[in-house]
Amino acid sequence: MLAKRVLYYGVDAPLPERAELRAGPLSLVFEEGDLRCVRLQGREILRRVYVAIRDRNWGTIPPRLSNLQKEIAADSFRITYDVENRQGEIDFFWKGTITGEAEGTITFRMDGQARSTFLRNRIGFCVLHPLRECAGQPCVVEQVDGAVIEGAFPRYIAADQAFLNMRAVSHEVVPGVWAEVRFAGDTFEMEDQRNWTDASYKTYCTPLSLPFPAEVKAGTTISQSVTLRLKGRVPEGREELPTSEVRLAVSAGPAVPLPRLGLAVASHGQPPASKELARLKALNLSHLRVDLNPFQSGYLATLRSAASEARALGVPLEVALTLSDNAADELTGVVAALQELKPEVGSWLIYSPREKSATEKWLKLARRYLSSYDSRAKIGAGTNAYFAELNRDRPPVELVDLVCYSLNPQVHAVDNASLIENLEGQAASVESARQFAGGLPLAVSTITLKPRFNPDATGSEPEPAPGELPSQVDPRQMSLFGAGWTLGSLKRLGESGAYSLTYYETTGWRGVMETENGSPLPANFRALVGSAFPLYHVLADVGEFAGGSVIPSTSSTPLKVEGLVLSRDGHTRILLANLSPEPQSVQVTGANLARSVRVRFLDETNAEQAMLSPEQFRAEMGEWAQTSQDELELRLRPFGIARIDSEQK
Repeated sequence: MLAKRVLYYGVDAPLPERAELRAGPLSLVFEEGDLRCVRLQGREILRRVYVAIRDRNWGTIPPRLSNLQKEIAADSFRITYDVENRQGEIDFFWKGTITGEAEGTITFRMDGQARSTFLRNRIGFCVLHPLRECAGQPCVVEQVDGAVIEGAFPRYIAADQAFLNMRAVSHEVVPGVWAEVRFAGDTFEMEDQRNWTDASYKTYCTPLSLPFPAEVKAGTTISQSVTLRLKGRVPEGREELPTSEVRLAVSAGPAVPLPRLGLAVASHGQPPASKELARLKALNLSHLRVDLNPFQSGYLATLRSAASEARALGVPLEVALTLSDNAADELTGVVAALQELKPEVGSWLIYSPREKSATEKWLKLARRYLSSYDSRAKIGAGTNAYFAELNRDRPPVELVDLVCYSLNPQVHAVDNASLIENLEGQAASVESARQFAGGLPLAVSTITLKPRFNPDATGSEPEPAPGELPSQVDPRQMSLFGAGWTLGSLKRLGESGAYSLTYYETTGWRGVMETENGSPLPANFRALVGSAFPLYHVLADVGEFAGGSVIPSTSSTPLKVEGLVLSRDGHTRILLANLSPEPQSVQVTGANLARSVRVRFLDETNAEQAMLSPEQFRAEMGEWAQTSQDELELRLRPFGIARIDSEQK
């Protein structure tokens, strides 16, 4: 039997302690050395303020806090603590001091010293401005030379830094009140973190124009500070507490086609067993992705295995094809293999190891050779890495049939709260890609919880320590949290109009179900042998509506509860996910529900049964529930999922 916390989020450890604080009219949260959710009258000013130590490959060195001291009053506070960032050659120590004053000023200071000599890409503060409140809004930037620039937070995702050489940035948060964030100790600049699907704009140091990685010698001291100050007449009265009930309002606006859903071939290299194939068929997939590198030995065996697997599933292949400088010969070999194996190919995603986004040369070659096998297959261009690479090196859209990029939520932060906060950034990537895609379909492939590889590394990636999970594996893959995150991702990408989505892998600890052999590291990845992960059921619930539509909906508290509304042939399905560790009451409105609906839950009470016997669980229709005036109220357990089915009135 799985421990409850393992079932919730994959590890048997408590979530970080959160302390709610006030600095006069401002409310905020202190969590593990960071400030989060700084608000004025319900409006978020800053999403997060934290100190980051980044190694030569942009890996974040985890902090270890000690000597935490808190002095907390009704409208002010003072917090001090010590931090060690130690990993590999890096040994950096710093002392944090955070004060909040009754007039609404917050100061965060770090004083650090290197205790070893090491290479770093960044040491210092990062300040996140939230997407929802700031996108397209005016701001004023003071530069280090004293010059003042009037600008705006980018509406669509900016490929390059929005502002350089910053000393301070201000924006209006409520009428007549501006929030100024002032930096000291280094030169700062702002980037659009939506390039990596974070839902924020990040102001950071040191400028990227300076060479990196840079050496930090033992004994080097670094001191920085960030000060948030309100300017203007602050309205009296404290922030109103949100209501305890979450409302999901279903829009009366136009629906959009449900994206085509696919999975990637398992990276462990073993084909799915017969039981696993049967479960994969139940997902109603539209494609199976396989990555081919024809300049490497063994690619023909990979293609042969993928073709057999796709044929067994009754779906076409999505072939991610990486070409080298010997592309013509490689394409000749690929076409010969295709003519022998005769797989159905729905689309080709063309990449080059020399370029983060494939250019004209490779695309013309690919079309010339591959169309001789099947001219109906789509040729896709873009990047095998993050949206940032696509945004900075935009493909020649006149030469292709679709535009593609991949995403994951953990380029910058790995905690549960950040993963949920950043779901909003996925929709922004689709909306921004549409601005330069020339009307072409957008394929997001592959979507994973952890990065599949590091496109920005400046040195070799360290091997995991004995007993440690590989960097591509997240224990939340097998948890209810993983299911809720997947539902939130499907909602954001589906409502924004993506054409196709490729999630995860078929089997294994990066897939939708555990293999019959079980986890290679069962102490750290605690999936039940042969089980279907909770996210499998989310994908299956959506797959049953393949060819249908997504109806837009809005959650009153999307960081707690999110919803996805589907429609097909007079049938409406609403999927709800509690993304929080507390029970949540939810009211669904505007869905034109029948008087009686079927409600099925997936939570701590039945998740193990659903994992071990997914066929039996999927055969269950749920319990009848009565609606009142087209409204439905229900209660979700921590990290629980609900499925609501209604026939058209």
